[in-house]
Amino acid sequence: MIAILTISLILIVYGAVSGPLDRRGITSAMVFVAAGFAVGTSSLGWLNISIQSSAAERITELALAFLLFSDSARLDLRSLRHDLSWPSRLLLVGLPLTMAAGIGAGMLVFPGMSLTTAFLLSTMLCATDAALGQRVVDDLAVPARVRQALDVESGLNDGLAVPFFLVAADISAASLKGGVPSAVLHNAASQIGYGLAAGIGIGVLGGALLRFAEGRGWLQGHWRQVLTLAVALGAYAAAVALGGSGFIAAFVGGMAFGRASGEHGLRVTYFTEETGGLLAAATWIGFGALALGAVRPDVTWRVVLYAVLSLTVVRMVPVAIAMIGRGARLQTIAFMGWFGPRGLASIVFGLLVVERGVPEAKTLLATVAVTVVLSVFLHGFTSVPFVAMYQRWYEAHAEAHPQAPEAAPAQVPRRRHQATARDVGSLKEASGAPRG
Repeated sequence: MIAILTISLILIVYGAVSGPLDRRGITSAMVFVAAGFAVGTSSLGWLNISIQSSAAERITELALAFLLFSDSARLDLRSLRHDLSWPSRLLLVGLPLTMAAGIGAGMLVFPGMSLTTAFLLSTMLCATDAALGQRVVDDLAVPARVRQALDVESGLNDGLAVPFFLVAADISAASLKGGVPSAVLHNAASQIGYGLAAGIGIGVLGGALLRFAEGRGWLQGHWRQVLTLAVALGAYAAAVALGGSGFIAAFVGGMAFGRASGEHGLRVTYFTEETGGLLAAATWIGFGALALGAVRPDVTWRVVLYAVLSLTVVRMVPVAIAMIGRGARLQTIAFMGWFGPRGLASIVFGLLVVERGVPEAKTLLATVAVTVVLSVFLHGFTSVPFVAMYQRWYEAHAEAHPQAPEAAPAQVPRRRHQATARDVGSLKEASGAPRG
């Protein structure tokens, strides 16, 4: 109970001062990681969490599952299809190249590392975190097209990275046991296949039921939100029960739910997003409490070097290649390349690697932990000054070149916790407040 009380107090204190901190570029992840470290096993010992704790692992997994579901549900790809040029380049060209660059960096920095382990490490750190990049995407000083590209990329790339991570983890685990390629392929097929089946099945069923009930006025206030959360949880649980990936199910389930229900706003996803956000906050506190202390003996100069490369060259060069032919200037490419923070998905992948007992798990976990910690603070501290710097360049550039690609209008999807007028009305209705 001491751990629960400690986490609660941290959340209460941060909530009370969250506005002033955010205006100064101090993100929630920065505060939670620092607070977790201060009260965790490495210092005061108030949050004595084991890295092998099944409860901690389940909380972290559910946090990612709920956020994957809500992120994919909020993206109305049909309305975005006319201006997906930049996001599709980042996802279909940049993401595979990031994986390839990560493998190369792993083989170079860790000379004794096997190809399969380098592939696994690369998949663990290739996805960007939508929440950590939220400040940049929310800032209207950044051109809409740039914000859209970063928003859609971060909303989808963690879900797209899951199948690659599962295959890499299966190959590594099989090599630990002597190597059975057919078993690896069968396991990967099961993880992906059952994940897709559970996500599509539960998502379509839940979305269709929501639409049907809405049309007949059967839904009572807050149950619209509870139904959505239940769909996300059901998709995840069904996949796990079948032997598939709950993350793939959550990601695909959100898309299927949004398509079947026709709903993409807070009026249906608010509770799911808030639940995922609360669990993610607890995860960040736990990460600060255990990660820096537990992995400290395994942190070497090679681990730090790979972390730095992962946040710079491994991310920025693929983004530059992906944007060839799109007309974006070097300043825009550098801005987009830098703001690719690593976060919750990488933490979850790290815990799963430890659970599966893959080779070199300690090195993998230490590298992930150092990369995420650097990302949390470097991307957090640079968000305000870099946005201001980029804004000054962009205003001068757009004035001299009104037809610049960066100046093209683009629809930016609703960010987490960003309500539309319809959302506000629905949320008021659910709480019993007048719509006014």
